[in-house]
Amino acid sequence: MSWTCPNCDRELPWKDYRHYCARVSLDSLFEGRSPELVLAFDKILAEVADWEKVLIGVTPNCIVFTRRVGFLIIRPMKKWLDIKFYSAVAHPEKPVIKSVAAGRKFENHIRVTDADDIRPELFRYIRESYELMRKKAVTTP
Repeated sequence: MSWTCPNCDRELPWKDYRHYCARVSLDSLFEGRSPELVLAFDKILAEVADWEKVLIGVTPNCIVFTRRVGFLIIRPMKKWLDIKFYSAVAHPEKPVIKSVAAGRKFENHIRVTDADDIRPELFRYIRESYELMRKKAVTTP
């Protein structure tokens, strides 16, 4: 069951969940960005927002997708979206540009410049992250 912070109105996985506590507009992250980046983000949002128990939070630098814990972080840069997701194994293959160990998982990054970069393969990576973090949330006390 989610909880809404009374200070920032952000929906969070549980009461007193650690978060950046300030009201941040999603539109503010895309100021000065190309319409193509906005469209690319909208395509990801339209797919992932409907997954079970996904919460979406906005910080001054990124959009965080959580299901008990974060599984997807999208950072709008000037010319691309930096998409960070997690996996149980390294992903050295393209389109992944960086895959580094982080504890018992790997942090992976993909850069997207327009809606044409949003392919089924990207959603497979994101879904893998969602499932991995869902399992982690179930096994974490």
